Amino acid sequence: MRRLVAILAVMAAPALADRVEAVRVIRPQEIIAPEDVILRAGPGTGAPALDAIIGQEARVALYPGRAIRAGDFGPPASIERNQVVPLIYTHGGLRIETEGRALVRAGVGEYVRVMNLASRTTITGRVTADGRIEVSR
Repeated sequence: MRRLVAILAVMAAPALADRVEAVRVIRPQEIIAPEDVILRAGPGTGAPALDAIIGQEARVALYPGRAIRAGDFGPPASIERNQVVPLIYTHGGLRIETEGRALVRAGVGEYVRVMNLASRTTITGRVTADGRIEVSR
């Protein structure tokens, strides 16, 4: 009977898992360095792994002692808001290039809203590694 009570007590306790916390205040748009974060045991939050956070950009302010969540960081921005960027549309043998103005900050692989400077229309495209925006239908 004691064994059953002990097992039930352990099962009723909250599950502990590793979580990543900031060691210092990390401001938005700062790159997260290895010395900025620490792995601690705490309540499971479904947080990402330590390796996934290092080298990423903070999207919000990160405070010491608080767990870092998946939406708190992302790839470093390679395009700034209001930056003029090349827009590229390719379909079959057709290739159209023009310029646009980024309406938000974005990193490689993210989708970004861009205003086509020639037509003044807003379109969505994906940021490439070389800083261009690939536009699709």
